[in-house]
Amino acid sequence: MLNEKITKLFKAVDSSNWNDLRELFHSEIVYERPGYEPFEGLERVMRFYQQERILASGEHRIERIVFQGSDGACYGRFVGFKKDGSEVDELFADVYSFEDGKIRTRRSYFFRPAV
Repeated sequence: MLNEKITKLFKAVDSSNWNDLRELFHSEIVYERPGYEPFEGLERVMRFYQQERILASGEHRIERIVFQGSDGACYGRFVGFKKDGSEVDELFADVYSFEDGKIRTRRSYFFRPAV
């Protein structure tokens, strides 16, 4: 059942369905994403998605979702466009913890040279 929540997360993001997205996150979510300070709390995460995210449109293509207890991970590819019109084709991986059936923590990783 938790794997369905991850699938629903990416469908909500890709379609800008903010009501569905809001329902998936725990009120005290912490989301860590490269290049940003951690987003703490539901309202902060929603502000990121609705106002600050540099991506304009596209599709997350999930290749695999795995779970152990209340922790999960997925990886895949995002293909789309930034707000400036440039194309994006980015490999990613996410790890999650769940509490009360909602995403409590999320950490995203991107596949590119860094260290």
